[in-house]
Amino acid sequence: MEGMEQWKDQLEQLKIQLEPWKIQLEQWLHQAIEYLDQIPPIQLYAAIAVLFISTLLLFSIRLFKRTKSNTIVLTGLSGSGKTVLFYVLRDGSSHQGTVTSMEPNEGTFVLNSESNKKGKIKPVHIVDVPGHSRLRPKLDEFLPQAAGIVFVVDAVEFLPSCPSVSEYLYDILTKASVVKKKIPVLICCNKSDKVTAHTKEFIRKQIEKEIEKLRASRSAISAADISNDFTLGVSGEVFSFTQCRNAVTVADASGLKGEVAQAHGRPLNLKEKSREEDFDSD
Repeated sequence: MEGMEQWKDQLEQLKIQLEPWKIQLEQWLHQAIEYLDQIPPIQLYAAIAVLFISTLLLFSIRLFKRTKSNTIVLTGLSGSGKTVLFYVLRDGSSHQGTVTSMEPNEGTFVLNSESNKKGKIKPVHIVDVPGHSRLRPKLDEFLPQAAGIVFVVDAVEFLPSCPSVSEYLYDILTKASVVKKKIPVLICCNKSDKVTAHTKEFIRKQIEKEIEKLRASRSAISAADISNDFTLGVSGEVFSFTQCRNAVTVADASGLKGEVAQAHGRPLNLKEKSREEDFDSD
């Protein structure tokens, strides 16, 4: 009985302590009701609508951020073989006779190499962006949704095009949409089956040398590097792809022969591999 009495006394004291808060809350509620009564109904409904839409928008943005992208962007200079690779990945056929694309080729499909595997295979959204200099701005339309970038290089005609290849790749690697999201980049050395094709190690080294030159020339023009969102490399060190904030890897491929095994699984899995594992030793 004594315990029950003590419990009742404590409860009574708690009620007394909470009484000022109760009075204050009632005053605030009364003031809020008076304030709302003074607002015209149209303004009140508009405010509620704005609050609802804002909440819905924030929820949608958070939901979108949690959704993993399955978009792989194929890009590179015109004539490097992007469109052939697109068809090989989709159909397993090179579609010989295809011409240089003037509009993006786009499709969502299960990679041809995965089509015979058992179990549930997730489709991939592949976009082949034209490589002509006047059409490159189209690339910016797809980069925000990209999970990976495949930069196609003609391994046979590489030396004459090396400066242009390196400049285009430099522009991609310094874009804010690529750097901030750390979108992995695969340099795909196409036509590697040809006798006159350069090795992927040679191509990597030459591109790194050209990018080093670009770093020096562009920083001399403007310390802020106005034409690009981010700068590449480490100050005072010779440029290497290992210095990039996103993973950059190199692989061989042959679109016309359908030999794209090295490139098939890499675009979506680049984030899981270290840069050191992907680069062959010099």
